[in-house]
Amino acid sequence: MADTQSVRSIAYSRAPFSTWLGIVFLFILFGLIVLAVIGPSPRTSDYEETRAKKRMENLKKLHEETQKELSTYAWIDKNKGVTRIPIDRAMELTVADLAQKKPAPAGPIATPAAQKAPTGASPAPAASPQSGAAQPARPSAPAGSPAGRSAAAASPATQSAPAPASPAPATTP
Repeated sequence: MADTQSVRSIAYSRAPFSTWLGIVFLFILFGLIVLAVIGPSPRTSDYEETRAKKRMENLKKLHEETQKELSTYAWIDKNKGVTRIPIDRAMELTVADLAQKKPAPAGPIATPAAQKAPTGASPAPAASPQSGAAQPARPSAPAGSPAGRSAAAASPATQSAPAPASPAPATTP
């Protein structure tokens, strides 16, 4: 019985007060060292300020280069006779060139001819070879709407051709 009592006293023995006091003292000492190292350091970042200055210098240099390219004459390719002229002069030349030309009237817009299906063919239209998919049917506008009035004024060839039916969606295997 004496053995079990001595084992319990060893297992549950408390650390002396001086050990706890020493641990607390070490934490306080560590905190003071950290404050001494970090505390007096400046709160601003010189690194970010130098990077910002460098970016501003690069931006200023780039702006000066582009202004020089936009406002001076220079050879681009001397062998081919390609030059760079100031943008203001290029705009003046373009306006003068366009002022000399007379505007040409726009020609009629070509509409595709209606294709009639052979008698033995299926009612679904075939996909066009360029697009690879069938075009959906266009909805017709009511007669009172502006689109309906323009459709009523369309040529007889476009009115007589029925709108193609939309094919059923293809299923993928």
